[in-house]
Amino acid sequence: MYSFLVGLAGVYVGVMALLYVFQRNLMYFPNFARPDIAAAGAESVLQAVSYPSADNIELTSWFRPPPAPDAPVLLHFHGNAGNIGDRADRIVPYAASGMGILLAEYRGFGGNGGSPTEQGLYADARAAVDFLRQQGVTADRVVFYGESLGSGVAVQMATEYSCAALVLEAPYSSVVDVAQDRYWMFPVKPLVKDRYDSTVKIGKVRCPVFIMHGTADRVIPIKFSERLYALAPSPKEMKVYPGLGHVGFDEVGGFEEVHEFLRRHGILGATTDDVQRQSVTN
Repeated sequence: MYSFLVGLAGVYVGVMALLYVFQRNLMYFPNFARPDIAAAGAESVLQAVSYPSADNIELTSWFRPPPAPDAPVLLHFHGNAGNIGDRADRIVPYAASGMGILLAEYRGFGGNGGSPTEQGLYADARAAVDFLRQQGVTADRVVFYGESLGSGVAVQMATEYSCAALVLEAPYSSVVDVAQDRYWMFPVKPLVKDRYDSTVKIGKVRCPVFIMHGTADRVIPIKFSERLYALAPSPKEMKVYPGLGHVGFDEVGGFEEVHEFLRRHGILGATTDDVQRQSVTN
């Protein structure tokens, strides 16, 4: 019996050691291939641009210049899988609403060099903000949009820069919370390297906040989004989608909800009907 318990303890410690060593492999699932704008069906909307990070990694992202000097720009930070080519169709309605777009790509994703880490993704996001500034877009015209893992990047940027709004799709309170919930049998909290702790940052945000989440999300349970929302300063709104999982917001009117939120706060002037009519005619 003693030998069995010792062996079981050894297995437990071994699994925990593997989780620690390979944790970034469990967090980031990049598509390394360089995406093609034409293949994504966005050649009439977006163009490829490149800019350097502070640590000299050349980052290729996709950009739509704002159509007017005072138009807002959606700076989109995607989730932990794929690359920007998987998100191109999602931003077409925002382009049709009169916004500029920057689909920001990370290191290690989409043909970019380097490997993703928390601090690395923050550096890449700052490089995206710097690129927009070089295009004449001031930070107070930028809407930070964070999808899943990218919500932590968006929250961090909203604490560093003034911005027009912060939109979070299926966000988390912190990666530590999600990891501990998933691997409840291990003491993972002190072992997580990339923590993305939005709970200690969201209170510093000084712009309107919009959160949307599905009740059936098993990747990031909605309780973590609710925790983040409770800590966010006003003005803030949260849209809950009954029965929705981690993805599929576009199919249940996610764009319309975000658009109306931005309109209510004076960031966009057109109504949803105007956007729909423009989408049909373009």
